[in-house]
Amino acid sequence: MTIELNNPLAGTQEAYLPPALRRPRLRRDAASQYLELAHGITMAPSTLASLATRGGGPPFQKVNRTPLYPRASLDAWATEKLGPLRDSTSE
Repeated sequence: MTIELNNPLAGTQEAYLPPALRRPRLRRDAASQYLELAHGITMAPSTLASLATRGGGPPFQKVNRTPLYPRASLDAWATEKLGPLRDSTSE
């Protein structure tokens, strides 16, 4: 993969994302892909749907009946879910 010098995304995590995952708000399928690519969290779209009804999932907005997940909310939720770095399993 070549990154052009005049590319405003060069050197950022976003430069490595497919164009469909660079949108500010993502549908459930894209949110699932984003969590895996950006954070290494494998979460099926159906699991995100289940968490949307039960609670505990990433925050989302709705446009009519379509849930949209802001990328910033997905990042914050993933960081919280992953927790702090640890040095050993006894922590």
